[in-house]
Amino acid sequence: MSVVGIDLGFQNCYIAVARSGGIETIANEYSDRCTPACVSLASKNRMIGNAAKSQIITNFKNTVHGFKKFHGRAFDDPFVQAEKPKLPYSLHKLVNGSTGIKVRYLDEDKVFTVEQITGMLLTKLKETSEIALKKPVVDCVISVPSFFTDAERRSVFDATQIAGLNCLRLINDTTAVALAYGIYKQDLPTPEERPRNVVFVDMGHSSFQVSITAFNKGKLKVLATAFDPYLGGRNFDEALVDYFCEEFKGKYKLNVRDNPRALLRLHQECEKLKKLMSANSSDLPLNIECFMNDIDVSSRMNRGQFEETCAQYLMRVEVPLKTVLEQSKLSRDDIYAVELVGGATRIPAIKERITKFFCKDISTTLNADEAVARGCALQCAILSPAFKVREFSITDVVPFPITLRWKSPTEDGLGECEVFSKNHAAPFSKVITFHKKEPFELEAFYSSPQDLPYPDHRIGCFAVQNVIPQPDGDSSKVKVKVRVNVHGIFSVSSASLIEKQKGEGEEMQIDSEPVVQNGRAEDQTKMQVDQDGQSQCDQQNEDNSSSSKEGACGEKLDPAAGCSKAKVKVKSIDLPIMSNNIRQLDSDVLNNFVEYERQMIIQDKLVKEVNDAKNAVEEYVYDLRDKLCGIYENYVTQEDSNRLTLMLEDTENWLYEDGEEQPKQVYEEKLDALKRLGQPIQDRHREHEDRPRAFEELGKKMQLYMKFVDSYKQKDERYLHLTAEEMSTVEKCVNESMGWMNSKINAQSKLAITQDPIVKVADIIAKIQELEDACNPVVNRPKPTVEEAPEVNDQTSGAHNGPTAKQGAEGKGDAKESQQTKPGTKEMEVD
Repeated sequence: MSVVGIDLGFQNCYIAVARSGGIETIANEYSDRCTPACVSLASKNRMIGNAAKSQIITNFKNTVHGFKKFHGRAFDDPFVQAEKPKLPYSLHKLVNGSTGIKVRYLDEDKVFTVEQITGMLLTKLKETSEIALKKPVVDCVISVPSFFTDAERRSVFDATQIAGLNCLRLINDTTAVALAYGIYKQDLPTPEERPRNVVFVDMGHSSFQVSITAFNKGKLKVLATAFDPYLGGRNFDEALVDYFCEEFKGKYKLNVRDNPRALLRLHQECEKLKKLMSANSSDLPLNIECFMNDIDVSSRMNRGQFEETCAQYLMRVEVPLKTVLEQSKLSRDDIYAVELVGGATRIPAIKERITKFFCKDISTTLNADEAVARGCALQCAILSPAFKVREFSITDVVPFPITLRWKSPTEDGLGECEVFSKNHAAPFSKVITFHKKEPFELEAFYSSPQDLPYPDHRIGCFAVQNVIPQPDGDSSKVKVKVRVNVHGIFSVSSASLIEKQKGEGEEMQIDSEPVVQNGRAEDQTKMQVDQDGQSQCDQQNEDNSSSSKEGACGEKLDPAAGCSKAKVKVKSIDLPIMSNNIRQLDSDVLNNFVEYERQMIIQDKLVKEVNDAKNAVEEYVYDLRDKLCGIYENYVTQEDSNRLTLMLEDTENWLYEDGEEQPKQVYEEKLDALKRLGQPIQDRHREHEDRPRAFEELGKKMQLYMKFVDSYKQKDERYLHLTAEEMSTVEKCVNESMGWMNSKINAQSKLAITQDPIVKVADIIAKIQELEDACNPVVNRPKPTVEEAPEVNDQTSGAHNGPTAKQGAEGKGDAKESQQTKPGTKEMEVD
């Protein structure tokens, strides 16, 4: 089972995986751990990541980037309309009013949804993960900004399904950072002690997020979050672009904004200059060759000028810091540490303002770029049964208060109740009890539109159906369960009708509830809210009657009746719920997107195979042509060389003319035709280089075995256990191999090196193997132990048994002495 965490950024993406050695951030095919969030569409295929980034200038109309914040937004959204003039590609209004992206793909005009574009990017990240892990990747955890609303989160979740991923959790960026920070800490306070409060400041390319998290041993709890969704590194880039556009207009009479390609180049150079100024306070140059109209431009800027130019953005840094501190109800003295992550936090002016606000030295112990991805991978490992991870619970928060409004068809008034307050713990469930006689609708919405970085404060409408009155005509008790799940997405997860039946049954406690007026005085209803907190594994623990509210239903409640107890037999009936979420993709549309993504993957694979086949021909042409004038020169006749050179030139010309776009099979046939002439030359060169070493190896083997035979003939004690027949076999094999080698060497020496060899290296290796198979069983046979040695007889031992005459009595004495030194062994006297 794969464990993958993905930091899905506005500009760049990072992938972290869990392995037995820990969490590791993996690199893509360019050996880069950072994958640009770019998708480039072309006439034949798609390019994603680093390959797409290289197309931003040359194919700017069809290269999509900076699309993350279009998730869940309508085309008429003020943010989308503000971004539209800045984009080199075109936006398009979809039938449902959402934002689409219009590009040219497969020589046709296509409009893709933001979910499809993000799905393409996730497909690439999935492929990179599979290459690194060498196994399929399905399960993952993906990060989203903490200020993403319900519609935006559902949009990202749909994109994961298009890419064929099973997203176990959409985790907030700052929560992932907090997990990466806290899970390795060994000195956290115990649950009974006062928690350690840490501020996490994350300023990326497009947004600024701050959270305060309380740590105890084995758990973290997010206390508060704040953000500026429109403040990030790109704002500082745009400030530099505006500055240089004005300068070049006066200095070179160039209107940069009229040329999209020049504007994109200026953006890239300004981003580089911004990074350099973070490390250097001196004047730094900006030089762009052939910028516009073949004019080279140049300028200079230092850090002081940069901070002056970006003053309006630097002033906004302190606002979220102040907000999060107020919401958490902590003082600066309660803060243990301030951790910075995100690329834009490297700007010295931002560091200074954060340090000054908290009156505390900032900490950069986490990897500013990779911390979010590592936290995602840790969360995925916690959720995965394949990994055993230290127990660590995570309690996040609801970033915006959520209110539920209800109405029945025959009612005039509306009732509403805030079910989740700002910074309420999440994931969390609540069970709300209504008393109704007919079906009714629930509308969920964010109750503080002024704090919402999104124009539509609605979440969705949920129709509870099949509600009927009790047999006695009274209102039925309807229990509705509302939930903010691990993804931060709100839903009405279930509804059930409690039906009273005659006869004695279970005893139920009907609690009296205070009346809370909402709307007109006569519009009252009874609503009971039961809270259901949820742990990491999504288990529910209901806390009955934790809060009570009152709305509009047209019924009066008798408090005295509420306090009485009655034995009633009840039956719970599940009720169907019709959900209608804002900007939600229909299941049929989503399935079509999934299928179309598969088709595009197949198309990309086919194009890659064709390109690989074409590149193989081109590579072979250049490689062989160079070697024909080099190392292969002596291994080919002049006639064959001229013919092959002409064929290579014709193939090269064909590649750039008629062969520019051909099927894969045509390229393979061209390569085979070239190899029919080129391969024999390559083989002759290789054989000539490797043959001497192979013959040398064969000679060493024969020399080793002949030395063995000579030692036997000299009656070496190590080989006396072998028979004469066996040694004769070894000697015969060595002599035959020597004769074979000499004959082949003599025959080969009579041929020119431009001719095919008589003997090949493979034949010599086979001969070595044949010799080893025949000789090794004899040479390597171990000498039998003393117990296994046969009894020696003077009559049969012959010349090969017993010591020689030269050994004499001294040898016999040594033999007896050696036997005495081994107690328990059988003595053997040698005559």
